[in-house]
Amino acid sequence: MAVRIRLKRMGAHKNPFYRVVVADSRSPRDGRFIEEIGFYNPVASPAIVNIDKDKAIEWIGKGAQLSDTVRSLFRKEGVLQQIHESKQKK
Repeated sequence: MAVRIRLKRMGAHKNPFYRVVVADSRSPRDGRFIEEIGFYNPVASPAIVNIDKDKAIEWIGKGAQLSDTVRSLFRKEGVLQQIHESKQKK
């Protein structure tokens, strides 16, 4: 089973709000997911991003792949830096 960390679109028409979820890669974008690990609101100024870093690192350690947008969000939030630093310590 290929697991991806990606965005699930919520919110009203022209007012998007996204949840960052861990889902099977075969499930639809807004379909079933395994776990919710954060949210992203691009409409707010500045954009609001809230990620549970511990859960994200745990899922990446288990082999979850990141979508392009989530990779960008994780880079801005410092999650990828934490993963890199933890690998350097080992």
